[in-house]
Amino acid sequence: MGQVHPEITKPIQHWIEKQQMFFVATAPLSGEGHVNCSPKGIDSFRVLDAHTVVYQDLTGSGSETIAHVQENERILIMFCAFEGPPKIVRFHGRGTVHKLGTPSFAQMALHFAHRIDCRAFISVDVSRVSSSCGYSVPLYDYVGQREILDQWAERKGEEGLKEYRRKKNAVSIDGLPGF
Repeated sequence: MGQVHPEITKPIQHWIEKQQMFFVATAPLSGEGHVNCSPKGIDSFRVLDAHTVVYQDLTGSGSETIAHVQENERILIMFCAFEGPPKIVRFHGRGTVHKLGTPSFAQMALHFAHRIDCRAFISVDVSRVSSSCGYSVPLYDYVGQREILDQWAERKGEEGLKEYRRKKNAVSIDGLPGF
């Protein structure tokens, strides 16, 4: 059943590289705040070493993950097998936000293809790696990535995306500073 690993092993890394989707969970310090869980995809995740991962944070309707990580650094990333043998892998750790236009953003960008809609990278210093059975996760057939975000971002252009982020991503739903 459940197992804790000392680090992100090569077999775990190879397994997550085959997954098409992952989830990111964060929460504010305030017990009155909202816990956030976001699905991610589009080849936006990389393992940098046995204790460090990073993913592209794409422009979206909110900025909860950025706000929470900036406030308290706590983050969980979870992968589930939707095809093949059942499995779940979780990375617990402390996150860092690398915002667009900063030197650290440029460093993280070296690991990914350029995306006009990338507003930040979230790197995680992974302190706990665990796996579990995933027996209750349903099987799904992967059809492909959606192209809607890419089309929307291209229509907006860089200036339109800046304005959108200024209006929609400046604060979280709990009033914390966002992007």
